[in-house]
Amino acid sequence: MEIKFILESLLFSAQRPMSVKELREVLVNAATEENAEDAAKPFKKIKEDDLAAALEELVREHEAAARSYRLVCVAGAWQFVTQPEFSPWLKALIGVKNRPPRLSQAALETLAIIAYRQPVTRAEVEQVRGVNVDGTMQTLLERALVEQSGRAEVVGRPALYSTTAVFLEYFGLRSLEDLPAADELRRIPIERPPAPVTAEAGLATVPPEQLLLNEEAKMKNEETPPAASPEMNG
Repeated sequence: MEIKFILESLLFSAQRPMSVKELREVLVNAATEENAEDAAKPFKKIKEDDLAAALEELVREHEAAARSYRLVCVAGAWQFVTQPEFSPWLKALIGVKNRPPRLSQAALETLAIIAYRQPVTRAEVEQVRGVNVDGTMQTLLERALVEQSGRAEVVGRPALYSTTAVFLEYFGLRSLEDLPAADELRRIPIERPPAPVTAEAGLATVPPEQLLLNEEAKMKNEETPPAASPEMNG
């Protein structure tokens, strides 16, 4: 039996999208269970690359057949979805689900900056947009479209933000590599604060500007000759 038809049956029966890794686990489990059927045993050592190739072949076949549904990969998981032109009848069948309001233009602009420059700090996003993004960032975090992904190695250690799997699902993207080209956005320069500087080993870090002031004061003291003592004047 061809692997593509096995995958097709699994995805049709699944109640949720499935990744290549999950599909392989199903095949291995079917081949290694105690009373495994002979038809399942050949796929015991199937590779994920072979599964991915079979899925891509299914995509091409369904596109060529021009069916009412298609096979797609969104956020790394595969599923069958109905073609968008059939939405009027599907809405009548299942009703329109309550969906969160559409993203505002400001939210879309902020999300685009994060998507193309990630990981990025809030201050860096504001440099590109030229406006405060506190409220917009909160909206994106609440919608789980972005998340905190670490801290920048600069003074103050501000939070870094990146997009999530929900972001990929929202825009129907397989991965970040499917984002449209945005070279102009990537070329906008961002001035990042300097990394923390330690005054001496074992001591807490201090702002670089304070270290500079301390160094200048030290050099000035070294260059100024000491005042003559009363004994020398007498």
